[in-house]
Amino acid sequence: MYVSHLQLADFRTYESALLELEPGVSVFVGSNGQGKTNLVEAIGYVSTLSSHRVSSDTPLVRQDAARAIVSARVMRDGRDMLVDLEINPGRANRARVNRGAAGRPRDVLGILRTVLFAPEDLALVKGDPGERRRFLDDLLVARTPRMAGVRSDYERVLKQRNALLKSASARLRQRAAPDLSTLEVWDAHLAEAGAELLAARLALVEELRPLVAENYAGLTDSGGPAVPTYRSSAVEEGEEIPFDRPALVDLLRGALERERDRELQRGVGLVGPHRDELHLRLGELPAKGYASQGESWSYALAFKLSAFDLLRAEGDDPVLILDDVFAELDAERRRRLAERVGDAEQVLVTAAVGEDIPGELDGVRYGVRRGVVERE
Repeated sequence: MYVSHLQLADFRTYESALLELEPGVSVFVGSNGQGKTNLVEAIGYVSTLSSHRVSSDTPLVRQDAARAIVSARVMRDGRDMLVDLEINPGRANRARVNRGAAGRPRDVLGILRTVLFAPEDLALVKGDPGERRRFLDDLLVARTPRMAGVRSDYERVLKQRNALLKSASARLRQRAAPDLSTLEVWDAHLAEAGAELLAARLALVEELRPLVAENYAGLTDSGGPAVPTYRSSAVEEGEEIPFDRPALVDLLRGALERERDRELQRGVGLVGPHRDELHLRLGELPAKGYASQGESWSYALAFKLSAFDLLRAEGDDPVLILDDVFAELDAERRRRLAERVGDAEQVLVTAAVGEDIPGELDGVRYGVRRGVVERE
């Protein structure tokens, strides 16, 4: 799998851009602020319908423009598919495949699969639990696009239930009786939707655990072993978490009942996948707060390389994107990472300084200056 053409209109700083790409390694070199990251961000957006840099679509549209267009031609199994995305801040985005009728953006998920690593991904180790939950859920969707619907259903139920809890909490503070007639209904919905998401996460972490340990050991001789462990908010200390979905439904419903008073007091849901944690350990110590900067980078990289391994094992290499990564790594980690990814079908690299790119990733080079991309 690789991207052969990328065309942009009013995306970020680009009024227009047309780029032809090849399999193998492509390196985009340019000073900060010249537009190189915008190119790989656009490719990542086609894959995930989200940006690795911002949480909303508004910054993706060029200033004073009403919309942005991202078009990518994806080559896969000898066939090509053209994906066109129209980004409309404040309105519904639209998508087309092979110039067909406009449909939901979600329909393009799975056509292009990418694994992107950027400086922001250090938050996988040093950030809050939401960063790690997002990594798991994004990988679930990349492997099984229908999980986007599962994720969306859970978030919808959670929003409705939280609104009810907030209203009930406010009435309790006013010493008035809250209306809880529908809370049990929303409990049941949350347990059903949450159990499906939780079961998928648990299975994914089981697959990731040996890969993360192996990839971490391959990147550094420091610390270790790297051990990720899933911790559910529905499980009390000393209690084991089941893996089958019916048992998880019962587990969540029991936890919701147990936490009912606290949730009503605080006006927010305290149980469910949205409150879970992926705990990262290096040896006997938690990685967060104890891992060095180099160890943290290696841990984050190990997660992304493990995601690449899982997707590759399913038949196609995902496009691997390394956005301004090598400037953050020492020479030995640069070399080990380059050796590890050099055989991917397509690797896209950005760098402010060309000398930061290890010789093992020698490939086609593009200079990026003031939004102009030229092959060197």
